[in-house]
Amino acid sequence: MTALLPLFLLIVGFVALILGANWLVNGATSVGVRAKMSPLIIGLTIVAFGTSLPEMIINVFSCIKGSPGLAIGNIIGSNTMNILLILGVSSMIFPIDVSKVSIRRDIPAGFVATFAITLMANDFFRGTSATINWVEGLVLLAMGAGYLWLTFKKKSKHSEDLELSKDSDNSETPQEMPWGKTIFQLIIGIAGLYIGGELVSKNAQILALSWGMSESTVGLTVVATATSLPELITSIVAALKKNSSIAIGNVLGSNILNIFMVLGVSSLITPLPFDMRMNHQLMILFCANAIMLATVFTGKGRKISRFEGSLLTLGYVAFMLFSLYN
Repeated sequence: MTALLPLFLLIVGFVALILGANWLVNGATSVGVRAKMSPLIIGLTIVAFGTSLPEMIINVFSCIKGSPGLAIGNIIGSNTMNILLILGVSSMIFPIDVSKVSIRRDIPAGFVATFAITLMANDFFRGTSATINWVEGLVLLAMGAGYLWLTFKKKSKHSEDLELSKDSDNSETPQEMPWGKTIFQLIIGIAGLYIGGELVSKNAQILALSWGMSESTVGLTVVATATSLPELITSIVAALKKNSSIAIGNVLGSNILNIFMVLGVSSLITPLPFDMRMNHQLMILFCANAIMLATVFTGKGRKISRFEGSLLTLGYVAFMLFSLYN
C-alpha cells in the first residue's frame, strides 16, 4: 500500500510531461516562425532549455540536500539515453535529417563536452580527489556560453540549417500562432515539463530505493531516465509532426546544455564527487556519440534511418543492462 501513492504520482508526472512537451513544441515552433529561426535552432535553444530543466532542478535540489553524488550520474545517464534511446525511437517514427551545420558544430560540441567532464571528473588538471569543483564549473559555463554564441551567429542561422528545412518535402510547415496563445503554450509547456519531471524523478527514486537499488545506480539509471523523459516525449512529438530538425536539435542541444550548464551550475553549489567506476559509462557515452555520427554518413543522404534507429534503441537496452549489472 505504501507504494501506491508514489506510483500514482508517477503516472500524474507522465501525463504532465506529455502535455507539456506538446505545448512546448507548438509554442517554440511559433516563436521560431516569427523570429525567422530554423527548426534546428529552435530545437537547440528554446526546446533544449525547456527539456533540460528537470536535470537542472534535480541536480540543484540534490546538491542543496547533500546528495551531490547523483549529479554526474544523472547527466551521464541522461545524455546516453538522449542519443541511443531518444534519437533511436524518434528516427524509427520518422527518419531524421541531419544538417551540415549540426555535423560541423553541434555533434563535435557534444564530443568536446563529454571529453571535458571526463578530464575534470578524473582530476586530470589537479590530480587530487575525483570531483568537479567550482572553478571547473565556471569553465563549463564559459564553454556553454561560447557554444550558444556560435549557435546564434547569423551565418549559422541562415545557411545550411535552413537548407535542410527547405529540402524536406515530407515535413509539415511550422505554424504561427497569435502572440497570446504562443506565450501561453510556452509557459504552460515548460511548467508541465518541470512539474512532470519533478514528480516522475522524485517518485521513481522512492520506488527504486524501496526495491533495494543503491544511490549511484538510481542516479545513473532511474533518475537519469526520469529526467530525460521530457526530451524523449518532446522528440517523439516532433517526429510525429515530421519536425525532424527539432527532434535532433532537442537531443544535441540538451546534451550540450546538460554538461556545460547543468553540471556547471551544480558544481558552483558544491563539489561534485565522481565514482571512478562510472568511467565505463563515460566510455559508452563516447561510443554513443561516435555511433550517432557514423549513422549520419551511412545509408542514403545525411539521415538516421529507421533501421539505424532500431540499432540505437537496442544499444540503450544493452547500456541499461550493463549499468544495472555493475
